[in-house]
Amino acid sequence: MRKPIGPGRGPERGITGEPAAPRDDAAGKDKDATPLSTVVRVRSLLPSLPPAERRVAQRVIDDPEGVANSTITELAQNCGTSETTVIRFCRAIGFHGYPELRLTLATEAGRAQSATGGRVIGSDISPDDSLEQIVEKVTFADARAVEETAAQLDIKMLEQVVDAVVAADRVDVYGVGASAFVAADFQQKLHRIGRVCSAWADAHIMLTSAAVLNAGDVAIGISHTGATVETIDALEVAKTRGAKTVALTNFPKSPIAEVADLILTTAARETTFRSGATASRLAQLTVVDCLFVGVAQRTYGSTRKALEATYEAVRGRTVRPDRRRR
Repeated sequence: MRKPIGPGRGPERGITGEPAAPRDDAAGKDKDATPLSTVVRVRSLLPSLPPAERRVAQRVIDDPEGVANSTITELAQNCGTSETTVIRFCRAIGFHGYPELRLTLATEAGRAQSATGGRVIGSDISPDDSLEQIVEKVTFADARAVEETAAQLDIKMLEQVVDAVVAADRVDVYGVGASAFVAADFQQKLHRIGRVCSAWADAHIMLTSAAVLNAGDVAIGISHTGATVETIDALEVAKTRGAKTVALTNFPKSPIAEVADLILTTAARETTFRSGATASRLAQLTVVDCLFVGVAQRTYGSTRKALEATYEAVRGRTVRPDRRRR
């Protein structure tokens, strides 16, 4: 079903899904950028980098402060690569050279420490962590996933997706595993305000559903990695039918981007004990909530009526005060 992904296929997009453009400054962000936004960008581009550059990228993700304090020679040696590769990596993520990367990482690391009161809170859970430390790490990582997702979310791209959903005759949402819960959440939200929407997690049903879509319909594929075959295949079938296709992924240059007209990105880091289940789901739900509210606002009158009607329909299904235990 799926065609091989190779160089030259599909539009060249930056982290937000729009065509990449030359950068005029080292950081590529304004003074209000979220702390460690460079790490977020590197993490999102990690799977699309060549192996040698990927080793450099991983070092930046794992120890941004250490990279900021290293010379280009030291970094190249630590990554088992050359200084030329480090320079190529810097340019691949939007910097003119290594000095600019070091300066930006140092600045962002300083902001991050200020935000946490000087404490260093990692998201990896170690076997020796206390339950209190686990709670602190999990909540910190979850909060960062939501904050960083919001900071990098392309508002213009989101607006285009809102426009497409508002105008759609029908919306299909595809997702498997943890992403299936996000798809079901979005379906329930849209259904409650009277939008025709279905969420599918079974591979065969996803394909058959996509096969009967038409121009004027919207198909949304949710995949943290952007490499889930079932979701990609369903989105590809929907695209051949003329439906507008949308991808929600953590990696804008992943295979799912090749079959998507519009791309929305998250910024979540999955680590030990958390892969595909927590941070990515919360980041996806953040985007889905923004998309839903955008659609609801655009259709305010009918949305209010639908919410009132659905509230009345279920209002009597709660336990009355006199039936509660005393």
